[in-house]
Amino acid sequence: MFNSATNTFTNKVAVFCGARAGASDDHIALGHDFGLALAGRGGSLVYGAGGTGVMHAVARGVFDGGGAVTGVVPRELREREKSLEVRGEIYVVKDMHARKALMYRMSDAFAVLPGGLGTLDELMEVATWNQLRFHCKPMVLVNRDGFYDPLILMLDHLVRSDFIGQEDRALIQDTSDVEDALDLLGCRPRVPMASAPVERSA
Repeated sequence: MFNSATNTFTNKVAVFCGARAGASDDHIALGHDFGLALAGRGGSLVYGAGGTGVMHAVARGVFDGGGAVTGVVPRELREREKSLEVRGEIYVVKDMHARKALMYRMSDAFAVLPGGLGTLDELMEVATWNQLRFHCKPMVLVNRDGFYDPLILMLDHLVRSDFIGQEDRALIQDTSDVEDALDLLGCRPRVPMASAPVERSA
């Protein structure tokens, strides 16, 4: 997030998302759009080092935008998630617990794109760490086309049932727009591309 004390913006964003492509091509498109936009804000990616699915699309978007990518993968999943085929700085760790702990430690903020059980696990763990003040890092659900609508309804149900408070609920922000998501995470504003000089005749 933007730190007013040091006048700095979010740099490293961890993205939690699926190693599968999902049922719609839109999930892959969203992954690439997010990665490209993140690189356009001068941010770098921390992710699960997957060479398939939405994970791969996000990394490809960051690379296409000229950004830096750091992947973290458990040793036993390197072949399954095709991590041997990905580019960037790759950390190989002993298990899933080590993977998550390193990703949390390396990142300034967290974005959640479409994914499955692993994605939900990471989302809830990061939210819980924020709730317990183990860290204080912004997170956002990128809810394009209503993918996370059922989850958002469940979170609101937990508030109404008095299992979480409004302050806890506010830890999980959501938006359907990639640029809005990066704003919520405190990334630096996009630098507009300089227009080509206009030639004028004497």
